[in-house]
Amino acid sequence: MTTTERPRVGERIMAAVNRDPLTAPHARRNDALLAVACAVLSTVLVLLVDDGRGLDAPGWTLLLASSVPLVWRRRRPVLALLAVVACVAPYHALDYHHAAATPAAYTALYTVAATGRPLRTILVGLGVITVSVSVMLTVSTHEAVKLLQISGWIIAVLFCGIDVRFYRQYVAGIVERAERAERTREEEARRRVAEERLRVARDLHDLLAHSITLIGVQTSVAAHVLAADPERLDRAAVARALDDIADTCRTARGELRTTLEVLREHGSPDTRGPLPGLDGVSDLVEAARLAGARVHQAVRAGPVPPAVGAAAYRLVQEALTNAVRHAGPEPAVRVELREEGGVLRLSVTDDGTGPAPGFGLVGMRERARSVGGTLDAGPRADGGFEVSAVLPLTPATTREGTR
Repeated sequence: MTTTERPRVGERIMAAVNRDPLTAPHARRNDALLAVACAVLSTVLVLLVDDGRGLDAPGWTLLLASSVPLVWRRRRPVLALLAVVACVAPYHALDYHHAAATPAAYTALYTVAATGRPLRTILVGLGVITVSVSVMLTVSTHEAVKLLQISGWIIAVLFCGIDVRFYRQYVAGIVERAERAERTREEEARRRVAEERLRVARDLHDLLAHSITLIGVQTSVAAHVLAADPERLDRAAVARALDDIADTCRTARGELRTTLEVLREHGSPDTRGPLPGLDGVSDLVEAARLAGARVHQAVRAGPVPPAVGAAAYRLVQEALTNAVRHAGPEPAVRVELREEGGVLRLSVTDDGTGPAPGFGLVGMRERARSVGGTLDAGPRADGGFEVSAVLPLTPATTREGTR
């Protein structure tokens, strides 16, 4: 069994000093206990210190009543001080035991200084000293001069409250900055998670859509061969179609395994392994040809940054998938990649009408933007559909390791 170590006395005192008095727990109860403590201390001072005339019933009433407003000192500090002064002023004017009234008065002064602005505190301090001296002048000039001499205690209490107020503001500023930094870190973490989820969604869409489309076309070819003329079955054509399906499944399984391995990794994005690049475009073209498309390929680009090569690979993959799926039987497709003026220009055209609105084109635009590029897709003026993209080759724009 584990036990929680209780905070030390000093730590509890500092926590009470640092805490906002308006939000402190059990504030009313603690202030009521403080009022009782001030009343008890005043009674002790009456019994132990010889200062002024002895107390009778009105004196005890005024003295004990001066501690009652402290119960509301946090919510209404100025009103509580005025209520204390309303009890203390006639108490001193009647020349009762002067020291006994100081606990409640000093506590009310401290509260005003610790919860208000410095200007208000200064004005309240001047007002209290003025009222106190004026009241004591009605008793005797000697007592008034004596009070003026010890008014430094009033100033000290006010400055103590001001110092505590500024210290609380300093601590609150540190806490606020720490909370703001924590919120910033959490927002950054959520942003990175959202970007990673978007990247994985694009990867899975590109991989599965391409592979499933090819498998569907190859399966149709095999079914057509089987149903065309059962008496003269072309076993070689069927075997070739099934082999193509098996190859496509193996390729898809390998890419899917790579994607899942990336998801399980806890290292940096740089540890994802080799990304597909421009050297894999030929395999995409060959797969599209096996699916029945008539593809012409023109690649005039040297080595490019890995992220740009991966983005171009995925864009060509999605464009070929859309052409095989939507451009009709045996579509004519042209794939062109060329390096020009510090950018990689990509173009995939076909003689179809283009894909229906969906996640494919949205994902292609997001993938182009991930490396600082742009993508346009739409019908051509002379018929057919075209996907064109411009991908910068400068490293500063390749912000995301697109798979």
